[in-house]
Amino acid sequence: SHLRSLAMYELQVEEMSCGHCVSKVTKTVLEVDAAAKVEVDLAQRKVRVQSDAALADISEAISEAGYPVTASATV
Repeated sequence: SHLRSLAMYELQVEEMSCGHCVSKVTKTVLEVDAAAKVEVDLAQRKVRVQSDAALADISEAISEAGYPVTASATV
């Protein structure tokens, strides 16, 4: 099987306040990379993404969905 070069990202995403937000943000990331693994910590407003897509693309998609990304890093 084809090996993907996965990176782990952590994004600080504001304005996530409920389960609906979590599923919207998750769906948004999966639209960028359907194979991404997404983990949302609602209390800390953190989103962890394991993906081979670029962090900038993921960050931009989340922001465009209405959830401002205030910080992001490769971890």
